[in-house]
Amino acid sequence: MTWDELLGHPFEREPHRTTLARAEAAAAQTEVFPPRDRWFAALDRTAPETVRVVILGQDPYHEPGQANGLAFSVEPGTKLPPSLRNIFRELSADLGCPVPQSGDLGPWADRGVLLLNTVLTVEAGKANSHRDLGWQAFTDEVIAALAALPQPIVLILWGAQAQKKRGLLAPAAGPRLVLESVHPSPLSAHRGFFGSRPFSQANAFLASHGAAPIEWGALG
Repeated sequence: MTWDELLGHPFEREPHRTTLARAEAAAAQTEVFPPRDRWFAALDRTAPETVRVVILGQDPYHEPGQANGLAFSVEPGTKLPPSLRNIFRELSADLGCPVPQSGDLGPWADRGVLLLNTVLTVEAGKANSHRDLGWQAFTDEVIAALAALPQPIVLILWGAQAQKKRGLLAPAAGPRLVLESVHPSPLSAHRGFFGSRPFSQANAFLASHGAAPIEWGALG
């Protein structure tokens, strides 16, 4: 089943039809990231029945050549943003694997990690500039739909904005683990993100419920 089917074709009804129209109008007037064909990349890459882990971000990177539609991910060959460097630092400390050289998290998405931003577009150079377009109503529906999926799912919520979504996740049809910590940004990572070990905890939970763990380390 596709996300479009699971959500009942959301962009054929309000308020999501208007949200999409607003984003497309903005993209016609100024540069918007990610490119139009990547707005729904997180949902295109990770089908509902394959989701094993969810990582929530806020909105896409707003500098040229960075955003590719997956939360925290950047285009191949792009310099790692500070938050992603910290994520990789914790990954290496947690699992003992080498720090990935590529910031493209597409392989995670293909392995069942839903990398969803709560706002799907941003104006170039203006962080969080599309927060009022209405994307959150759509992504809240996506998050709520996760509760109905039967498979074991780990929800990794970094920072206060992501943690506000926890209430959308209950009651759940299948086993769930919610892992919360401060955001991996340089402003907060030393206050509890480092040492939180989300990757090993996620894999231990999945294995305990008979699901395959995520191969976190191999990103190219």
